[in-house]
Amino acid sequence: MRPLTALGAALLLLVAVRTDAQSLGGSPASMDRQNRQARAHDFTFMESAARIGRFVAAELIVPLEGNRDYDLHEVSYPYARPAVRLFVERLSRQFRSACGETLTVTSLTRPLDEQPRNAHDQSVHPTGMAVDLRIPSTRACRNWLNRVLLQLEGAGVLEATRERSPAHYHIAVYPAEYERYVQRLESRSPRSYVVQRGDALIRIARREGTSVSALVAENGLGSDRIYPGQVLRIPN
Repeated sequence: MRPLTALGAALLLLVAVRTDAQSLGGSPASMDRQNRQARAHDFTFMESAARIGRFVAAELIVPLEGNRDYDLHEVSYPYARPAVRLFVERLSRQFRSACGETLTVTSLTRPLDEQPRNAHDQSVHPTGMAVDLRIPSTRACRNWLNRVLLQLEGAGVLEATRERSPAHYHIAVYPAEYERYVQRLESRSPRSYVVQRGDALIRIARREGTSVSALVAENGLGSDRIYPGQVLRIPN
Protein backbone atom coordinates (compact mmCIF):
# COMPACT_ATOMS: atom_id res chain seq x y z
CA MET A 1 0.00 0.00 0.00
CA ARG A 2 1.35 3.41 -0.97
CA PRO A 3 1.86 5.92 1.85
CA LEU A 4 -0.59 8.82 2.07
CA THR A 5 0.47 12.03 0.42
CA ALA A 6 0.13 15.27 2.38
CA LEU A 7 -2.96 16.13 0.33
CA GLY A 8 -4.47 12.70 0.92
CA ALA A 9 -3.90 12.96 4.64
CA ALA A 10 -5.46 16.43 4.71
CA LEU A 11 -8.51 15.18 2.82
CA LEU A 12 -8.95 12.28 5.23
CA LEU A 13 -8.72 14.69 8.16
CA LEU A 14 -11.27 16.99 6.53
CA VAL A 15 -13.69 14.09 6.02
CA ALA A 16 -13.25 13.05 9.65
CA VAL A 17 -13.90 16.57 10.91
CA ARG A 18 -16.99 16.96 8.74
CA THR A 19 -18.37 13.59 9.83
CA ASP A 20 -17.95 14.54 13.48
CA ALA A 21 -19.44 17.97 12.87
CA GLN A 22 -22.55 16.66 11.10
CA SER A 23 -23.98 14.54 13.91
CA LEU A 24 -24.85 16.90 16.80
CA GLY A 25 -24.08 13.79 18.84
CA GLY A 26 -21.15 15.26 20.70
CA SER A 27 -17.76 13.66 21.18
CA PRO A 28 -14.59 13.96 23.27
CA ALA A 29 -13.03 15.79 20.33
CA SER A 30 -15.86 18.34 20.39
CA MET A 31 -15.32 18.99 24.10
CA ASP A 32 -11.59 19.39 23.47
CA ARG A 33 -12.28 21.96 20.75
CA GLN A 34 -14.60 23.94 23.03
CA ASN A 35 -12.06 23.93 25.83
CA ARG A 36 -9.22 24.96 23.51
CA GLN A 37 -11.31 27.85 22.22
CA ALA A 38 -12.00 29.05 25.77
CA ARG A 39 -8.29 29.03 26.55
CA ALA A 40 -7.36 30.61 23.22
CA HIS A 41 -9.69 33.50 24.11
CA ASP A 42 -8.06 33.62 27.55
CA PHE A 43 -11.46 33.20 29.20
CA THR A 44 -11.62 32.74 32.95
CA PHE A 45 -13.51 29.74 34.29
CA MET A 46 -15.59 31.62 36.86
CA GLU A 47 -15.57 29.66 40.09
CA SER A 48 -18.37 31.36 42.05
CA ALA A 49 -21.37 33.68 41.96
CA ALA A 50 -19.16 36.45 43.33
CA ARG A 51 -16.78 36.13 40.38
CA ILE A 52 -19.73 36.23 37.98
CA GLY A 53 -20.85 39.45 39.67
CA ARG A 54 -17.44 41.00 39.11
CA PHE A 55 -17.50 40.01 35.43
CA VAL A 56 -20.97 41.54 35.06
CA ALA A 57 -19.77 44.77 36.68
CA ALA A 58 -16.82 44.88 34.27
CA GLU A 59 -19.19 44.17 31.34
CA LEU A 60 -17.14 41.14 30.32
CA ILE A 61 -20.40 39.22 30.34
CA VAL A 62 -23.69 40.89 29.45
CA PRO A 63 -27.36 40.28 30.35
CA LEU A 64 -29.80 38.34 28.22
CA GLU A 65 -33.26 39.59 29.08
CA GLY A 66 -35.46 37.90 26.50
CA ASN A 67 -37.65 39.53 23.85
CA ARG A 68 -40.46 38.58 21.48
CA ASP A 69 -38.17 35.98 19.84
CA TYR A 70 -36.69 34.19 22.86
CA ASP A 71 -37.35 33.69 26.55
CA LEU A 72 -35.43 32.32 29.53
CA HIS A 73 -36.59 29.38 31.63
CA GLU A 74 -35.12 28.91 35.12
CA VAL A 75 -31.80 30.47 34.14
CA SER A 76 -29.92 31.16 37.36
CA TYR A 77 -27.34 33.51 35.83
CA PRO A 78 -28.81 35.24 32.73
CA TYR A 79 -25.45 36.49 31.46
CA ALA A 80 -23.07 35.47 28.70
CA ARG A 81 -20.29 36.73 26.49
CA PRO A 82 -21.46 39.43 24.03
CA ALA A 83 -21.04 37.05 21.08
CA VAL A 84 -23.39 34.55 22.74
CA ARG A 85 -26.06 37.23 23.13
CA LEU A 86 -25.58 38.15 19.46
CA PHE A 87 -25.94 34.48 18.51
CA VAL A 88 -29.12 34.00 20.56
CA GLU A 89 -30.73 37.17 19.20
CA ARG A 90 -29.96 36.31 15.57
CA LEU A 91 -30.90 32.63 15.87
CA SER A 92 -34.14 33.30 17.75
CA ARG A 93 -35.23 35.92 15.22
CA GLN A 94 -34.73 33.45 12.38
CA PHE A 95 -36.34 30.63 14.38
CA ARG A 96 -39.47 32.65 15.08
CA SER A 97 -39.72 33.63 11.42
CA ALA A 98 -39.36 30.00 10.33
CA CYS A 99 -41.47 28.28 12.98
CA GLY A 100 -43.67 30.93 14.54
CA GLU A 101 -42.37 29.85 17.97
CA THR A 102 -40.29 31.43 20.68
CA LEU A 103 -36.84 29.95 21.31
CA THR A 104 -36.26 29.01 24.97
CA VAL A 105 -32.90 29.43 26.70
CA THR A 106 -32.46 27.06 29.66
CA SER A 107 -28.90 27.80 30.78
CA LEU A 108 -26.11 30.32 30.24
CA THR A 109 -23.15 31.08 32.50
CA ARG A 110 -22.74 28.72 35.45
CA PRO A 111 -20.02 29.03 38.10
CA LEU A 112 -17.76 26.06 38.71
CA ASP A 113 -19.11 25.54 42.21
CA GLU A 114 -22.68 25.23 40.86
CA GLN A 115 -22.08 22.88 37.95
CA PRO A 116 -24.56 19.95 37.96
CA ARG A 117 -23.24 16.54 38.92
CA ASN A 118 -23.49 15.25 35.36
CA ALA A 119 -21.59 18.22 33.85
CA HIS A 120 -18.55 17.38 31.76
CA ASP A 121 -15.26 18.27 33.42
CA GLN A 122 -14.37 20.32 30.31
CA SER A 123 -17.65 22.26 30.27
CA VAL A 124 -17.28 25.86 29.11
CA HIS A 125 -20.44 27.12 30.82
CA PRO A 126 -18.26 28.71 33.55
CA THR A 127 -16.57 30.86 30.88
CA GLY A 128 -19.82 32.44 29.66
CA MET A 129 -19.40 31.19 26.07
CA ALA A 130 -22.09 28.47 26.21
CA VAL A 131 -25.86 28.44 25.96
CA ASP A 132 -28.41 25.63 26.36
CA LEU A 133 -31.63 25.67 24.36
CA ARG A 134 -34.86 23.75 24.83
CA ILE A 135 -35.55 21.24 22.06
CA PRO A 136 -38.60 22.37 20.03
CA SER A 137 -41.75 20.31 20.43
CA THR A 138 -42.55 19.97 16.73
CA ARG A 139 -40.56 17.91 14.24
CA ALA A 140 -40.45 20.68 11.64
CA CYS A 141 -38.94 23.14 14.12
CA ARG A 142 -36.47 20.53 15.41
CA ASN A 143 -35.38 19.79 11.87
CA TRP A 144 -34.95 23.50 11.15
CA LEU A 145 -32.85 24.05 14.26
CA ASN A 146 -30.76 20.93 13.60
CA ARG A 147 -30.05 22.09 10.06
CA VAL A 148 -29.04 25.62 11.07
CA LEU A 149 -26.81 24.45 13.92
CA LEU A 150 -25.09 21.98 11.63
CA GLN A 151 -24.48 24.73 9.07
CA LEU A 152 -22.96 27.01 11.71
CA GLU A 153 -20.88 24.16 13.10
CA GLY A 154 -19.65 23.42 9.60
CA ALA A 155 -18.65 27.08 9.28
CA GLY A 156 -16.42 26.63 12.34
CA VAL A 157 -18.13 29.23 14.54
CA LEU A 158 -19.60 26.96 17.23
CA GLU A 159 -19.94 23.43 18.57
CA ALA A 160 -23.46 22.08 19.02
CA THR A 161 -24.55 18.90 20.80
CA ARG A 162 -28.02 17.47 21.29
CA GLU A 163 -27.92 16.22 24.86
CA ARG A 164 -30.26 13.50 26.11
CA SER A 165 -30.23 13.75 29.89
CA PRO A 166 -31.85 16.17 30.31
CA ALA A 167 -32.83 16.74 26.69
CA HIS A 168 -31.51 20.04 25.31
CA TYR A 169 -29.10 21.57 22.83
CA HIS A 170 -25.74 22.55 24.25
CA ILE A 171 -24.00 25.18 22.13
CA ALA A 172 -20.53 26.59 22.66
CA VAL A 173 -20.12 29.77 20.63
CA TYR A 174 -16.61 30.68 19.46
CA PRO A 175 -16.78 34.44 20.07
CA ALA A 176 -14.09 35.79 17.72
CA GLU A 177 -15.00 33.39 14.93
CA TYR A 178 -18.74 34.01 15.25
CA GLU A 179 -18.37 37.79 15.32
CA ARG A 180 -16.15 37.68 12.21
CA TYR A 181 -18.71 35.42 10.55
CA VAL A 182 -21.50 37.92 11.22
CA GLN A 183 -19.31 40.81 10.05
CA ARG A 184 -18.61 38.98 6.79
CA LEU A 185 -22.31 38.42 6.24
CA GLU A 186 -23.09 42.07 6.86
CA SER A 187 -20.15 43.50 4.92
CA ARG A 188 -20.52 41.38 1.81
CA SER A 189 -23.93 42.85 1.21
CA PRO A 190 -25.62 45.81 2.89
CA ARG A 191 -28.95 44.01 2.72
CA SER A 192 -30.23 40.67 3.91
CA TYR A 193 -33.59 38.94 3.67
CA VAL A 194 -35.17 36.37 5.99
CA VAL A 195 -37.06 33.76 3.96
CA GLN A 196 -40.77 33.55 4.79
CA ARG A 197 -43.18 30.66 4.31
CA GLY A 198 -44.19 30.33 0.68
CA ASP A 199 -41.18 32.26 -0.63
CA ALA A 200 -39.34 31.20 -3.77
CA LEU A 201 -36.03 32.48 -5.09
CA ILE A 202 -37.58 33.82 -8.27
CA ARG A 203 -40.08 35.95 -6.33
CA ILE A 204 -37.38 37.21 -3.96
CA ALA A 205 -35.12 38.04 -6.93
CA ARG A 206 -37.85 40.04 -8.65
CA ARG A 207 -38.77 41.90 -5.47
CA GLU A 208 -35.12 42.75 -4.69
CA GLY A 209 -34.17 43.70 -8.24
CA THR A 210 -31.71 40.89 -8.83
CA SER A 211 -31.62 37.43 -10.42
CA VAL A 212 -31.94 33.86 -9.18
CA SER A 213 -28.42 33.04 -10.39
CA ALA A 214 -27.02 36.06 -8.50
CA LEU A 215 -28.80 34.98 -5.29
CA VAL A 216 -27.52 31.42 -5.69
CA ALA A 217 -23.96 32.62 -6.23
CA GLU A 218 -24.03 35.22 -3.44
CA ASN A 219 -25.27 32.70 -0.87
CA GLY A 220 -23.34 29.65 -2.06
CA LEU A 221 -26.54 27.67 -2.59
CA GLY A 222 -26.30 24.23 -4.13
CA SER A 223 -29.76 24.59 -5.69
CA ASP A 224 -32.70 26.98 -5.76
CA ARG A 225 -34.28 25.33 -2.69
CA ILE A 226 -34.70 27.61 0.34
CA TYR A 227 -36.44 27.23 3.69
CA PRO A 228 -38.32 29.58 6.05
CA GLY A 229 -36.05 31.44 8.43
CA GLN A 230 -33.01 31.17 6.15
CA VAL A 231 -31.10 34.46 5.88
CA LEU A 232 -30.18 35.36 2.31
CA ARG A 233 -27.65 38.00 1.37
CA ILE A 234 -28.93 40.29 -1.36
CA PRO A 235 -26.15 41.05 -3.87
CA ASN A 236 -25.34 44.66 -4.61
